Amino acid sequence: MTKFLSAVALVFFVLPLFSQTKTPTFTVKHHNTTIVPDGQLDEDIWKKTALVGPFQQYFPSDNVKAEYQTEIRMFTNDKTLFVALKIYGKGDDWVIPSLQRDFRAGGNDNISLLFDTFNDGNNAFLFGINPFGVRREALITGGGGNFGGFTTSWDVKWKGNAKRFKDYYTAEMAIPLTSFKFAEGETKWRFQSYRFDQQNNENSVWHPVPQNQSIFSLAFMGDMVFEKPLGKSRTPITLIPYVNALADKDFETDVSDTKFAVGGDAKISIGNAMNLDITVNPDFSNVEVDNIFTNLTRFEVSLPERRQFFVDNNDLFGNFGGGRDANPFFSRRIGIATDSDGNSVENSIIGGIRLSGKLNENLRLGFLNIQTEEDESQEIASNNNMMFALQQKVFSRSNISAFFINRQTFSDADFISPEERYNRVVGIDYNLASADNIWNGKFYAHKSFQPDDQEGNYSFGANLGRNSRYWTVFADAVYVDEDFTSDLGFIRRKDIVKTVSSINRTFWPKKGPINNHSIEFFPELIWRPELDFKKTDQTLSVSYNVNMKDLSEYRASFSNNFIFLTNSFDPTSTEGAIELPGDQGYHFNTFSFGYQSNRAKVFAFDGETTIGRFFNGDRFSINGRATLRLQPKALISLNVRYDKITLPNPFPSADLWLISPRVRLTFSKSVFWSTLIQYSNQRDNLGINSRLQWRFAPLSDLFIVYNDNYAVNVFEPRFRSINLKLTYWLNI
Repeated sequence: MTKFLSAVALVFFVLPLFSQTKTPTFTVKHHNTTIVPDGQLDEDIWKKTALVGPFQQYFPSDNVKAEYQTEIRMFTNDKTLFVALKIYGKGDDWVIPSLQRDFRAGGNDNISLLFDTFNDGNNAFLFGINPFGVRREALITGGGGNFGGFTTSWDVKWKGNAKRFKDYYTAEMAIPLTSFKFAEGETKWRFQSYRFDQQNNENSVWHPVPQNQSIFSLAFMGDMVFEKPLGKSRTPITLIPYVNALADKDFETDVSDTKFAVGGDAKISIGNAMNLDITVNPDFSNVEVDNIFTNLTRFEVSLPERRQFFVDNNDLFGNFGGGRDANPFFSRRIGIATDSDGNSVENSIIGGIRLSGKLNENLRLGFLNIQTEEDESQEIASNNNMMFALQQKVFSRSNISAFFINRQTFSDADFISPEERYNRVVGIDYNLASADNIWNGKFYAHKSFQPDDQEGNYSFGANLGRNSRYWTVFADAVYVDEDFTSDLGFIRRKDIVKTVSSINRTFWPKKGPINNHSIEFFPELIWRPELDFKKTDQTLSVSYNVNMKDLSEYRASFSNNFIFLTNSFDPTSTEGAIELPGDQGYHFNTFSFGYQSNRAKVFAFDGETTIGRFFNGDRFSINGRATLRLQPKALISLNVRYDKITLPNPFPSADLWLISPRVRLTFSKSVFWSTLIQYSNQRDNLGINSRLQWRFAPLSDLFIVYNDNYAVNVFEPRFRSINLKLTYWLNI
């Protein structure tokens, strides 16, 4: 045991000390001047600033200079960081699917700039722009190792524009220093920039990044040194009030209602590094709509958080534990409750506060407290939801974090049972990230407390991965006690011991149309401690992936599955059907084949089909997504999924359809219209969401939203609403 613990210590604490040796650097001059960012680059000041470059190719190769180069220049005054960009291409056929802000980078021409203002390799601010001057901003957390740490719902005020020419485009950015968080007197930030060039099927970066790593990984950044140390920036108080008028009708209860709501948020900066967010009577639900999905499993599926109040420094709250198996804090739980009939319903939020940011160079703090409303008619208690977290940086990019979560009701209502009075969870996590991002890992230990339930209630986990150019290996182990409970978390299953491992070999041909191809072996096993450690789940899968230089992809996989059902289960969710019997094991195999075309093409397609056995029957599934780009005004897409489940009598068989067409029109950079139709016979629902948005001022919007829902198995209306919502971003 001593030798084992020593080996673990070596992996988790010594490996992060290894680092890169060469760091590119440039100086950002200070000038007492300002410019209007019109994208022209005709100001004399740009002749006095140093050129940042050259760019290195990331795709299709990562060891040569980019064929079409990018030039960056920067300077600051006391209030603003100014950026000039000149981006070369082989023509003027730029790919721009939409004029709407906060676009995703893949499949279109754009450039992004990353600023790690605390030099910690874990968090960064991203600002991007495309040839039409459409802007985006995002927060990068968790070192940028995956898309889960890439949050585009973050908003901040800044200016930028672009101009297009025959074989290049230029752009200018004016980013207020108050848009960043940094230490007073700071003289250096870490910096990276990456660019997507769709005309040449080339992606490039300023600081070289290996292709086996994420293009926005914060492990690969240079230094931008300020000629004049940054001062203390006073960020104005930001008020974001809203007014919402809603009319709706529930056809199932034949009740119509008209509502008028007023509320809003406030953002207050405390020093240069802390944010205080305040929300009063927030309106979180009427503009965005979640995507419907087909679920053939026994478990809940998590959906992403889109509410602005929870976005800043969201990793301080939501990155504890195992995101798939045992995440103790999942912010979408707040504002949702279970009524007396066991249905999930909206639970109004009275208000809340959220304090997050840096206490010093290496220590971060997060505190959240939100009060929800009581609803006696549905037997829903008023709850206080609180979380406190601290994160201490260690070594180059790793950290140790601790948290305390408390969900508590102070009501004495008869419908509240004693065990529902409170739920508390405490825990500690160690997150490993080596300087070169080759090694990544996590260790965590959590414990929950409920009234008269203090013993046990543990959740443990550890994982470790190594990502190199040719080999990627990963191992994960999870234990969730049967009585571990986090009312504000996402816990898919309890009473499990789970192991997951992966070994992936990547090949890089020197010639030909293939950029790389890889084969992966991925076993996943689950045991149930309360069933004498009986193995209840096993998946052994082998997959093969081919990535082409034309940005298309091919994939194939085989999966051998075993599931021991402890309880009866109907994978088709057919009402009144006979369920597959529990206390029985099922073995089945499946094959999958998939293809994705180049997303930058006018017409693009991504599809996959799965065939094979399914429990004691058969399954045939096919799903695909097609997009048509009518640049830059319209983007039309169609998602289709069909699952044919054939089970032997007397169990139900089903033909499950999920059809989701969407039309997005951008009349200008400030007026957008989108309509999403979602049909699912598994959920017995046809939903229509149509939204007109007018951005009449920076980050200030007028929305008109129409929602309509129908039952489809017996076609009839279920719920209909229309609402007018006005939000205004005001700095005082």
